[in-house]
Amino acid sequence: MMKSMTKNIMMKNSMMKKKNKPLRKCIGCNEMKEKSELIRVAKISDEKFVLDETGAQNGRGAYICKSKSCLQKAIKNKGLERSFKCKISTDIYNGLEQELNKYEA
Repeated sequence: MMKSMTKNIMMKNSMMKKKNKPLRKCIGCNEMKEKSELIRVAKISDEKFVLDETGAQNGRGAYICKSKSCLQKAIKNKGLERSFKCKISTDIYNGLEQELNKYEA
């Protein structure tokens, strides 16, 4: 009886050690990647979009890779517009591109 209890405890411990890492889909390249590899684009208000480094800012969010090429793909395939269900101006895209520059350096 003692062996079976020890075995059960060991099985529970081994099962608890394996944690799944959350996956998100990049709106540019449409690839599933770990959340830590992506940057969250948050919609704060009707005309305000920011790159959310912490991933905890209020508002609707979409994820994008840390590269300009994925942002260009998102612009071309209108990934942000689909995610946020609204029209996005070129000024917002330019601002996001400038913010992405510090990640690519």
